[in-house]
Amino acid sequence: MKSNIFKGYLFAFVATLAFSNVYIFSKAALNELPLAHFGGLWYLAVTVLCLVYAAFAKKLAQLAHLTRKQVYVLLALGGLEIATTTLFFLSIHIIPNPAVTSFLGNLYPLMVLLGGIFILNEKFSVIEIFGGFLALAGAFVISYSGGTTLKTFFIEGTGVVFFNAIFAATATLVVKTNVKHLSPEILNLNRAVWLLLFSVVMIFVMNETATFSPLAVRNTLTGAFLEFAAILTAYYSFKFIDVSKSSIVQSLKGIVVLLVSYLFFGSLPLAHQLAGGLLTVAGVLTMALAQAGFFRKK
Repeated sequence: MKSNIFKGYLFAFVATLAFSNVYIFSKAALNELPLAHFGGLWYLAVTVLCLVYAAFAKKLAQLAHLTRKQVYVLLALGGLEIATTTLFFLSIHIIPNPAVTSFLGNLYPLMVLLGGIFILNEKFSVIEIFGGFLALAGAFVISYSGGTTLKTFFIEGTGVVFFNAIFAATATLVVKTNVKHLSPEILNLNRAVWLLLFSVVMIFVMNETATFSPLAVRNTLTGAFLEFAAILTAYYSFKFIDVSKSSIVQSLKGIVVLLVSYLFFGSLPLAHQLAGGLLTVAGVLTMALAQAGFFRKK
């Protein structure tokens, strides 16, 4: 039992490190490429990786034995992932500093924790309520732009991150409730194929031209590999530990992105954005630790 818990936290840690760098490499690639062309190359690479890994793990045979319910689950996840991922990369494209995007992204584990409580019937305590208020307060501070009207009050891209968090949390809860019947390899492949198809369609719809420089290709392929590893290991973590416990580790993503973003782009968030980011981390950690029983009296 302890071995399984250790595996769960290890997978969550690997997912956090990998996904932290997705912010960096996708931001660098999107500085050069239109979103649709970027997605086409990115998810072509991810799909190939998923196919190869699923074949190596001998999981592709599961596709021939899917039940009708499992097919519906995969279709629903495909739609959710298209919405989630499009909004995710759009927010990275809109918000100049990836660290700010990542800190705002802590709305995602907050939504997951709330969903776990209300949908998966996990217990809800006063400490978790307090942590939720901290996380929301932090997101409010990060997104404040200094304006006085509703249109100028929040930085551009805040709404995109908010809806991304809702869709991502919904997809996570669907995965959590089905990961024992659908392997992480098949779930990851399903996600990649849907996103590749959507990206190809959008290339023709947008009708934009793109120049793939060696640097843009390198950043895209590197980021694609990191996303493949991040999503797969996150799914694996759900097999061994609760969603809330996995969120304890994943909530630290913003700190990692902050450090790597500074090394890669030489930029830091504004002082109030950094303070708000740390507040969101504290809030999500408080909720996740409370949900994991850290504050319970022995």
